[in-house]
Amino acid sequence: MSGRALAVAALAAAGALAGCANPAADEALVAQTALVGMPKATLLSCAGVPERQASVDNREFFTYRSSRLVSYPSPPPVGYYGGWGWPYYGYGAGWPSYGYEVNSFDCEATFSLRNGVVERVVYGGATGGSARLGQCYAIVQNCMALVPQRMIKPNP
Repeated sequence: MSGRALAVAALAAAGALAGCANPAADEALVAQTALVGMPKATLLSCAGVPERQASVDNREFFTYRSSRLVSYPSPPPVGYYGGWGWPYYGYGAGWPSYGYEVNSFDCEATFSLRNGVVERVVYGGATGGSARLGQCYAIVQNCMALVPQRMIKPNP
């Protein structure tokens, strides 16, 4: 492969990866370190009342959950349907015969607090990868607005 063709291929690959970036997922990752040290009262004021909470010795665990459903039309079937006259997709008077696809995104964020201060933030949920992290941002978004910008360090 020539040098020019290799450079074009590398640029195309970089463009494809940049198109898949999820800023909300990136912010959720930053939040895992930026929210450490936040007082309990501040956490409750920005994240709200947790869905579940537990206490063990001098540790507290607050668990928040966020989920959403996204639906979009599925692709139409291949081919044309119909009888006399103009062909159209589906059947009947132009109504499509295809349905909808539904995706579910969910996140569960657990804040560990020791002596009334956030010590750790852990994400979980059935959805994986950046889709889950993007949904996790919905939980920490209001709290991130309270963190001074100089304290937010980008992940390497």
